[in-house]
Amino acid sequence: MMWMCVTVFLLWMRSGRCTDKANTSDLIEYTASDFYEKLHSGKMMFIYFEHQVSPTISLFLVELEKSAEALQDYGVLVGKVNCNKELVYTYCAEEQLLHTAFLFRGGKEFLSFDLDTIFDVNSIVSEVLFAILRDEIKYVHTDADLLAMEKAARGKKDIVLGYVCSLGTQEHRSIMETAYVYGSKYQFILITGGPVLKHLGVNESSPSSRVWFLHCRVHSGFMTPMTSERCPLTRMRKPLSTLSLHSFLQLMEAPLVTEVYDDPSSVQPPQFPYQQTPQVFLFSHPATEHLDLDTATTLAWRLRGLALLLLVHRQSPAVKTLDEYNAAYRLPEKSLEVKYLTLNSPDEVLVLFADQEKDEEEEEDDEEDNEGKLDDEIAAAVFENRGTLSDMDSVTQLTSDNFHSAVAQSGLTVVLFYLKWDAVSMAFLSSFIEVAERLADSEVNKVQMSVVDCSEWTDLCAAQPGSAVPFQPITAFPSVLLLHPQHPAQHFRGMLGSESLHRFIMISRVASPVRLSTLEEAQSFLLEVPHPELAGYQLDRVVGLFEAQTQTAAFTEAAKSLRGDALTGLLTDELAEKWAADHTVDLPAVLVFPSWRTHTHPFTLPASSSAEELLTHINTALLHPMPELTVENLPSFLLLGKALLLLFVGEEEDKIGRRQNQALVKEMRTLVESEGETMERYLACWIHLGRTPAGMSVLGSYVGSMPPLPALVLTHLPSGDQIYQYPPNTPIVASSVLHWLQRVEDGTESPTGLLDEDSWPPAFEFYDFLKIMDMQEPDSAQQQTPKEEEEEVNVKEHVVVEDMTGDNRHAHSEL
Repeated sequence: MMWMCVTVFLLWMRSGRCTDKANTSDLIEYTASDFYEKLHSGKMMFIYFEHQVSPTISLFLVELEKSAEALQDYGVLVGKVNCNKELVYTYCAEEQLLHTAFLFRGGKEFLSFDLDTIFDVNSIVSEVLFAILRDEIKYVHTDADLLAMEKAARGKKDIVLGYVCSLGTQEHRSIMETAYVYGSKYQFILITGGPVLKHLGVNESSPSSRVWFLHCRVHSGFMTPMTSERCPLTRMRKPLSTLSLHSFLQLMEAPLVTEVYDDPSSVQPPQFPYQQTPQVFLFSHPATEHLDLDTATTLAWRLRGLALLLLVHRQSPAVKTLDEYNAAYRLPEKSLEVKYLTLNSPDEVLVLFADQEKDEEEEEDDEEDNEGKLDDEIAAAVFENRGTLSDMDSVTQLTSDNFHSAVAQSGLTVVLFYLKWDAVSMAFLSSFIEVAERLADSEVNKVQMSVVDCSEWTDLCAAQPGSAVPFQPITAFPSVLLLHPQHPAQHFRGMLGSESLHRFIMISRVASPVRLSTLEEAQSFLLEVPHPELAGYQLDRVVGLFEAQTQTAAFTEAAKSLRGDALTGLLTDELAEKWAADHTVDLPAVLVFPSWRTHTHPFTLPASSSAEELLTHINTALLHPMPELTVENLPSFLLLGKALLLLFVGEEEDKIGRRQNQALVKEMRTLVESEGETMERYLACWIHLGRTPAGMSVLGSYVGSMPPLPALVLTHLPSGDQIYQYPPNTPIVASSVLHWLQRVEDGTESPTGLLDEDSWPPAFEFYDFLKIMDMQEPDSAQQQTPKEEEEEVNVKEHVVVEDMTGDNRHAHSEL
């Protein structure tokens, strides 16, 4: 037992001790001679070679200092070498190593880490330990991989199966630390998601990290459900931490069933390390002893991780419990009270502890709510500002009574349809009001910012086609519509943020298309900003050239669809002929001036007779051949339905780094432009992890760990959910990338992983909601038919079942 106590102490120290020492002590700085001495001694070292200190590097050094104390428990020396004082050959000579830290093992370099992957103490500790244990911890991508692991471990080792939402987190660190301690005893496996989570019964949209214990080693002495080819598993129900994971593994070592010959009141409560675990007692009769043991064993498997099961033999004279009771339990509280039960089925015990677990989870949720810490970031923001009602003075609140008159009096009415109890609606309402105040301060005329509370005005929000309102029923919240008198409603489909909405409104104020009557107006349309409020935005422009007004129908229709996204102009008759002659194009034609290209080199498109076809050509021409992917433009790129060829580049600190990133982007752009039709099926783009830090989590989720940068990934294939990674440490050259893509198409390239199949259905059926809210008979809610009562009961039962599973929390995938 001594080693268990020591292990618990060490794990507690690492997970909960004060870090003041790390924050106040200096990071060990090795001289060149110290470094070589430690290196030749064979010690494991994690070293950063400091060239110059920027704000980013300074933050990293603070985290590196914190990790020194944690990693020393695992025999890893942590420090830095100041290359400005002493040179260490190779590592101080190359400035491109500025963003790299190194792990040395056995007297030589073992692995290098880009600083983007080790951004805090948790990521440093988890990544270093994972590197040390890389041959011991396995990854599984598919259920078939897991099955093979289970077959290999059967009869030899139990398996600890872990899933972490993001690498480099506290949860990832907890698994790595535990694997370091227990790696020789259990087989540790990490899941990348997808099919394996489906097999484990996890809702794919669940955000929580999880751990399962797979009982693959045969437990002697009791009947175990080992008849299946799969190992029985137990889910850890507590939040993942080093201490909770250690306690969970200790609990998995507890006897499945303990036979006792004393009365439950005389049985000692659980001792270390099970002192926080409930006890369940089942009573056995001499005549049914074997049957009772089988029943107890079956129930014990179902209670595994929830409670310890003891079988009490009634033939013992020490057992004084009345025969009317066939079960009892004791909770891990200060009181040693035993409560006795008369059960009709062992399943009633499961219900008892499932309810207890549910109560504990609700209590934890209440505590988090009291602290204002909610899982969902949007809900958290709304919760934290719940006491501050938005100032609605800058917006007009529309109702069924004033809607038509208000819209008729304004040149442009922007309407937000929202629900008070929807977190996203309330978060966006603040941004909407911010835009309204900005427009008012800049004296932008003829724009009326309005809101409709659809929980109050259900008849307006759900008005059916053919009614007086100029829009379809609102079925998603929040929704923003732009209403121009005598024109169809425009849907705002951009990011739910103030900048995106402001840009859309300001561009929508410009007529679409603008009738250009002189060459001066045409030149001004291309070069000048229509309004000072648009000065900071990049503006795409499209000009239609037609010999006669009768030819403009398709272009005019396409221009209406582009309103809010691009500026469109129209030239006809002699002016169009002169413009066409100056630009050496044949009429009719459409000229596209993307914001990323100079106005002297537009794209020339044929004037299609179909507005839909023309719109497709225009959107393709506006698209940058190698765009930078950001959180803001991601939705519009995904709507194209193309496979994403993603280039991930790190944050640069100097001119050399910037030139390297620019060269990589240029190389990929060359590939796109030179291969033409071959590359049309892909959307080649790039993510700068400095400007878009969320890309680090995305990349880690795609390939299972943070690879060296730059990294090239192919994902979101229309034909499937496979993810392919361009071979790491291979130069990204256009010809090599093209050959790699060809191997992917031929099926000779193996996928790196799979995309999660996220499904975000509406939270409720809005039409059913309206029917309930608009019931005309006051007593209808109390006059339910027997069928309605039965449906209501079934719904409640369904909710209880889902709560017991604990798998109905939702999360978004990185992309």
